[in-house]
Amino acid sequence: MRFDIITLLPGLLAGPFEHSILKRAADKGLLEVELHNLRDYTTFKHKQVDDYQYGGGAGMVLMIEPVVRCLDFLKAQREYEEIIYMSPDGELLNQSLANQLSLKNNIILLCGHYKGIDQRIREHLITREISIGDYVLSGGELAAAVLVDAIGRLIPGVLNDESSALFDSFQDNLLAPPVYTRPETFNNWRVPEVLLSGDQKRIDAWRNELSLERTRLLRPALLNK
Repeated sequence: MRFDIITLLPGLLAGPFEHSILKRAADKGLLEVELHNLRDYTTFKHKQVDDYQYGGGAGMVLMIEPVVRCLDFLKAQREYEEIIYMSPDGELLNQSLANQLSLKNNIILLCGHYKGIDQRIREHLITREISIGDYVLSGGELAAAVLVDAIGRLIPGVLNDESSALFDSFQDNLLAPPVYTRPETFNNWRVPEVLLSGDQKRIDAWRNELSLERTRLLRPALLNK
């Protein structure tokens, strides 16, 4: 799977993909992430990519020309199933959406800055807009990193135990149950007896019951789904 990320700050995105699960996925050839500096696609002498907005108002807007040049360059090399703009007013990222996108092969992510991007890009070139939450960040880079991480770990072969992702929180609209590891007793705090029983049916039933209880207590809206 390949992500091409268009950004003003490629250095900000280099770190998240050079460690842990995403790094191992890249080393295995399962995940490819390429960063593209939008300033490389402007014709302005001083690498300008933003301008004042028509109608006045505070804040600059990313211009349409460099974005189109970058997209044309990328699309000339391969077909993309999605061109995604990371936007606070996009559809909210959830596990179901991550599952859907993990089935794609090539995705472009466009990171906004300032007051956003020229609306014509959104109307004519973007196939999907995604938000990671109801708040505003300084730019789309951190949101893009979150999206790649959420999708990348679902690619077959990325996790050492592929069944692990199936039991993550939100996969079935339930929060994950509590987990424990050694030692069995610490400061007189004990691991629940059922987890030591070796009876997998009892363990599965206990985990399901705790998932329901935690979801009902902490995120009851999920149960309506």
